[in-house]
Amino acid sequence: MPHQPPAHAGPPHAVSGYASPIPVVRTHLGHAIASEWTKIKSVRSTVWTLVLMFVITVGVGLLLAVALGSDDYVGWPLLSGGFFGVMFGQLCIMALGVLVMSSEYTTGGIRTTLTACPHRGRVLLAKTIVLFSLAFVTTLVATSLTALIHSSLLGDQDVPVYAAQDPLMEDSIENGELVATAGHWMGATLGASLYVSLLGVLGLSLGALIRHSAGAITTVIGLVLLPLLAAMFMMGESLESLRDTLIEFSLLNGLATLFRLPMEGDETATGWPLLAMLAGVTVGALVAAYARLTSTDA
Repeated sequence: MPHQPPAHAGPPHAVSGYASPIPVVRTHLGHAIASEWTKIKSVRSTVWTLVLMFVITVGVGLLLAVALGSDDYVGWPLLSGGFFGVMFGQLCIMALGVLVMSSEYTTGGIRTTLTACPHRGRVLLAKTIVLFSLAFVTTLVATSLTALIHSSLLGDQDVPVYAAQDPLMEDSIENGELVATAGHWMGATLGASLYVSLLGVLGLSLGALIRHSAGAITTVIGLVLLPLLAAMFMMGESLESLRDTLIEFSLLNGLATLFRLPMEGDETATGWPLLAMLAGVTVGALVAAYARLTSTDA
């Protein structure tokens, strides 16, 4: 009897297989950015961290503006009080930057991320773009609102004649009243937002390098505060030059100078050169993070 093929078998030339209904497309950086944006906005701690940063920045700025408004003359540039709110609020962005990367190593999610996107440099770049953009926009809104509060509450202060001789107030007095120039507004809003955003990216880089949340957060906070803390204990005359250098080039002095409140150095400095220094340090940390990410297993 001749062999009979099974009833369910198809023609000999048929090839069985599965055709996915999802179209196959060539992935690019935009897909990685969309993925990272979905991840960062779906985590509740991200929202609360940004809200806390906003409340601290604006809240401290408002309280300080109300306190300074009770005095006849403070002796500071008009928008400089916003520095103190940003000084505390930046800690939230630094911690968020670390957690964007280190949390994936803690949970093991980095394996899924790198499986979905094997291009590790693309993953790092996407995380950087999303974090920097989110931190910049949030900080810019907070610093702009704080600057408006200080301008409205303190802008009508009468400035004594002798104050015009103070280099710190050189361009802050007009017709005997406290004013803020375009440069002051740029430093207190755009410059401060760039500064805080770069610190967030620096935290992200350290998170990729250290891969431990507590260690990376401690490190980035130490980079900001340690130079000033070390300078406080350098009392001898032989250490005066080193002390002044540590203060002048510390990251926190860079932020203060953007608000025209330099802790050390030229009293008429704008803070933009120190911001450029921070950008260079951040780029160097990103390069180191990329090197480790591409040279070691997840």
